[in-house]
Amino acid sequence: MGTATRHGSLLAVSDLHVRYEENRKIVEGLRPRHDDDWLIVAGDVGEFVADVEWALGLLSDRFARVVWAPGNHELWTPQDDPVRLRGAYRYDHLVGVCRELGVLTPEDPYAVWEGEGGPVAVAPLFVLYDYTFHAPGAHTMRESLEIAERAGVVCTDEFMLHPDPYPSRAAWCAARITHTEARLAEIPESLRTVLVNHFPLIREPTRVLRYPEFAQWCGTTATADWPRRFRAAEVVYGHLHIPRLIHHDGVPHREVSLGYPREWRQRPRDPGWPVPILAGPAGTAH
Repeated sequence: MGTATRHGSLLAVSDLHVRYEENRKIVEGLRPRHDDDWLIVAGDVGEFVADVEWALGLLSDRFARVVWAPGNHELWTPQDDPVRLRGAYRYDHLVGVCRELGVLTPEDPYAVWEGEGGPVAVAPLFVLYDYTFHAPGAHTMRESLEIAERAGVVCTDEFMLHPDPYPSRAAWCAARITHTEARLAEIPESLRTVLVNHFPLIREPTRVLRYPEFAQWCGTTATADWPRRFRAAEVVYGHLHIPRLIHHDGVPHREVSLGYPREWRQRPRDPGWPVPILAGPAGTAH
């Protein structure tokens, strides 16, 4: 376990998408209210390595600790990004960038939060998806993808997120599940956790998707029992751009997405302040 704090707040945000100028301005305005505030960033900072480095560098200079879990957008390889790395090699490069900035990643020792709601191990995860959140009516990955294609629903990951050196995204996901499960099992049983993953760890949050076929790019059934097995006081996720709090099997699951400007403009609350974690129902999302 890493170092701890006893003051401030544990905060979280995801899906900052800083290629949008409006979102970039929001990130520029993010500041802690207390010197000991921690910030969880649950993926999709941006697609370009330079944008990820800019945003996390800015935030790590302001918050006492920044904890990052990658989203699918960080793992894209855009044609005009000077960093041409793909797949696991790109992820490893981003881990190196984060370490230079002092930002914790899924490859680092889990830090212990001892402020409000603690002590808890804050565990950033990198678990991808394996298409097991099947489209309605599908029983296999192939059927699910065919149904989605007929519906005109195909995730950009199919063209931009490469699994190198793994043969497929599902194979990469399987490797990440094995690696992550072993690390979580090492957390002392006396310690609760905050599990942070870009994709939801359970299928339930995807039930409200406008296009249910998209769920297959949103997680894996292999993590369904992790919140209970690994004593989650709260699960933090993003990806869906539907910020809300739900409870499943006695565990709070909180989406903390900012999302695209066209999305957050329609919400009743202004964006710009991260979501309190371990704060109960009052810590509602944007």
